[in-house]
Amino acid sequence: MRSKEAIDLSTFKHHHTVTVRNYEIDWQGIVHNGNYLLYFEVARLEYFRSIGMTVDQQSITGPVRIVIVRTELDHFATATFDDRLRISTRVTNVGNSSIRCEAVMVNEATGDPVAKNTAVLVWTDPKSGASTAVPQYVRDLVRTYEGTDAVIVAPDAHMK
Repeated sequence: MRSKEAIDLSTFKHHHTVTVRNYEIDWQGIVHNGNYLLYFEVARLEYFRSIGMTVDQQSITGPVRIVIVRTELDHFATATFDDRLRISTRVTNVGNSSIRCEAVMVNEATGDPVAKNTAVLVWTDPKSGASTAVPQYVRDLVRTYEGTDAVIVAPDAHMK
């Protein structure tokens, strides 16, 4: 997902809509740039819920921590108060300890792309901070939902 022209929404199965609220607007009258990452995060969490992952306090503070180690954001157009933004999300890769997510945001009224995001999440041990294997049940949930659209590798034997 490098350019506005390369976006093929047919490969995205999950969609979540957010409505821009007044306090998300900056002094220029547009959505403040930091809020786009929040919108993508909300859509990503809804994606994980929709495929069957548990997303709750225990999953955040439990025996494994999931941290974002990379995020990339490309802007194509601005959004303003009360715009409805449809965010399409997918998982494209499950590695040893990481998952790569991609998302595209489109203005529902115009159909114009607003932004796109790539995020890499890593499973870690909260005590040591070391990476740990993505659980098999997560691999299975992504495989069931995404089918052959996601590359899923078996974890290395040394991964916990």
